[in-house]
Amino acid sequence: MSVIKLHLQDEEFEAVQRYAEAIGVRTEDVAYAALHRLMMQTKTDEPTITQDIVEARDWRRNNLPIWSDSARSVHAYEGKGEDPSAPSDWRK
Repeated sequence: MSVIKLHLQDEEFEAVQRYAEAIGVRTEDVAYAALHRLMMQTKTDEPTITQDIVEARDWRRNNLPIWSDSARSVHAYEGKGEDPSAPSDWRK
């Protein structure tokens, strides 16, 4: 079996772990399902997916994604009135 290693920042992992626990699966199950959905979507939307992958690679160097617990970084979408150390609720 081949292996793909995914390195996440703590804030990213904690968000994935919390979601996995909420639905009663392992974090690996969430990662595999995400990859599965991505690969299935490339059949119908490849140019957009390719652009998203390249852009995510570029911005990930300096930022955490919107779905992570973004305690260590400040994103443009985070208002000054909110507690920056609180976990994000990106699914609103």
